[in-house]
Amino acid sequence: MRRFYNFSHTVINIFWRVLFFLTLFFALTSTNIIIGDNPTFGTSTTMVTTSLVIAIIVIMVMIYAYPGFNHWFRKIFVTYQLWTGSFMLVAILIGQIFFVHYVHPVSGFDAGMLHYAATSAKHVQETGVTAYYSLNQNNMPIMLFMHWLTELTGQTSWEFFDFVTLFFVDLSAVLNLFSVAVVQRRAVGAAIYIHCGWLAVFPSIIMPYTDAWGLPLVSFYLLCYFIMRKKTMPFAARGGAAVGFGISVILTYFMKPSSIIPVIAIVIIEALAWLIQKRHFTAQGVLLMLAMAVLIGDSGAATYMIVNNKIQHQTYIKLDKSRSIPAIHFMAMGVYGEGGYSEKQAIKMAVLPTEKQKTDYSIKMLTTRLKKLGGLGYLKFLVLKQRNNTADGTFGWLREGHFFRESQKPSNQGISNKLKNYIYLYGRHIADFRFAAQLWWIVLLVTIALGFGPRRDVIQMLRLAMVGGFMFLLLFEGGRSRYLIQYLPCLLLLFAFSFETALGNFQRLFGWYETKVEKAKAADA
Repeated sequence: MRRFYNFSHTVINIFWRVLFFLTLFFALTSTNIIIGDNPTFGTSTTMVTTSLVIAIIVIMVMIYAYPGFNHWFRKIFVTYQLWTGSFMLVAILIGQIFFVHYVHPVSGFDAGMLHYAATSAKHVQETGVTAYYSLNQNNMPIMLFMHWLTELTGQTSWEFFDFVTLFFVDLSAVLNLFSVAVVQRRAVGAAIYIHCGWLAVFPSIIMPYTDAWGLPLVSFYLLCYFIMRKKTMPFAARGGAAVGFGISVILTYFMKPSSIIPVIAIVIIEALAWLIQKRHFTAQGVLLMLAMAVLIGDSGAATYMIVNNKIQHQTYIKLDKSRSIPAIHFMAMGVYGEGGYSEKQAIKMAVLPTEKQKTDYSIKMLTTRLKKLGGLGYLKFLVLKQRNNTADGTFGWLREGHFFRESQKPSNQGISNKLKNYIYLYGRHIADFRFAAQLWWIVLLVTIALGFGPRRDVIQMLRLAMVGGFMFLLLFEGGRSRYLIQYLPCLLLLFAFSFETALGNFQRLFGWYETKVEKAKAADA
């Protein structure tokens, strides 16, 4: 059993290191991080980025060269990290509210169709709308939920749904911090800081879609899992977590099915841990396992029956369920171009009348492309697709067609336009935003990369979850890093649990360099 256990973890580590190294390499070499003129986007950073870089360099030099400043910095950001981090988090939350109040544009692509259908019963009678949902039935749960919110509140504006999105994103952050407190309390400070950075450069709070709305569900079932596996927790808390786990996993499945990949990682890691236990079966262990399984199974089954019944028997919009797009279509799209959306294949899905014809067409497109690429060609394609899937720290911001339905070139008059200049395609400060977002992404990835050390099941589970996420996006539609948003809770938690080890590894590496410098100075003297 021990041999199989070690072999399994070795395989996981190989896949993790290969896929994560590619992600880190492509993030470090991303065009987002260019200072000055950017020929790729035809944009240029401004004094905002220059000031940011200068400030970072000055602070680093002062920390290294001035003991007094070093002591003050450590006192504020290390000794009182919880107070400082909490203050920063509240300040960013206020900033988010301010931002959404002034910037809530009408979105295009899928988010636009969700809002259009959810806010008016007249809209869902239009042929184009019924055709869209007949093809994309995976978007029915979130659309019906949005419609329920409009009936509950009487609100239909984009600003309202952007505030809902903001609530879900911030709720995910709070749940992640609770997870860190449960697993590794001393890492809460570092977790707050990285979440502050994320929330400060995450404009998807104004994009009401499954990417952001599914985040708190993933964060919640991860929190429930951490509570369930903590043996010092009272049974009532672990039992409640089991119920919450079952409910949230099923809700996640309906919101965004690919977001349950971490659940598969949880099952695999827990099964491997069970294999090397000295006693596989004890009376207490068996009873506890059965109780947890029953609570998870019953709560999950009940949730599935309720939600599925609501969807299957909804009368809000009439669908032709036979026109649903098969999953193989997304695999076929994933091997063409940059590995993302294919308008040609999407149109074909709308034209072909039956699911069998859609499936046959997609299989033909998939096999034709794979034969053309060949073994080495497909491997090269996957490497480049991993870049497209993961390198961009803005998470594919502005990459979708018809992203916003208003002018993408804001003026510089008024607060709203000044803010839009940071996130609109032809905004004066769009390059500054891309730089800041990419810098945060690199800090996150570098810290995780430096977090090598003794194997821990929690970290191994999160790594396996990311391996699953990476592989899913390689095999299916990807091509832009927007699809990585659903796995952000895993990456943010990986940062938190790796930070202490990463800091120690960095200090050892830096200490080695300082020792070499001192020896060189002594030799010269």
